Formats: sequence, C-alpha cells, structure tokens
Amino acid sequence: MMRGTDETSGSLFSYVDLEDRIPARHPLRKIRQVVNDALASLDAEFAARSTDFGHPSIAPERLIRASLLQTLFSVRPERQLMEQMQYNLLFRWFVGVGCR
Repeated sequence: MMRGTDETSGSLFSYVDLEDRIPARHPLRKIRQVVNDALASLDAEFAARSTDFGHPSIAPERLIRASLLQTLFSVRPERQLMEQMQYNLLFRWFVGVGCR
C-alpha cells in the first residue's frame, strides 16, 4: 500500500451536510426549533428596524441565537464565544453559520 503524504491543507473539505453531523436526539435541536419559531414571529419587527442603505449587518436572528448559546454553555466573554464559533460545529449549526 502506498503511503499518503502528510501535507496540511488550507481548507477543510466536508461532503457531509452540517445538519447531518448533529445527532437527531440532541437537546439543542428542540431548543433551536422553538427559537426559530419565536424569531420567525419577530421577522416584521426586525424588518421595520432595518434600513435600505449602509453596510449589511449581522442578522439579528444569528446574534440572538449566539447570545442564547453563550448563556446555555456559560461562555462568559464574547471573545471566547467567537473562538467557539470558529471550530465548534454544534455552535455553528445552532447559530446558522456554514462551515466555510
């Protein structure tokens, strides 16, 4: 058998959908559904507070989901939350950030 090379890659390729990586019975699945339903009911409120000019902001839904994770997992400083968002697939899935 030919030995593969030990080269590092600049990017991670994954052919598995992030949705498939989270266990079906994970407790955050139910929480995420409740949160998404609540945020959907606030869509008109969010739209009324946005403008048509300037740079696009981070979606308020994502900020709220991230803040909820911060509370649920006792991640105190926001810097630590952002670090978790870089490599924690569960956090990325919950907030709605892809794996790019």
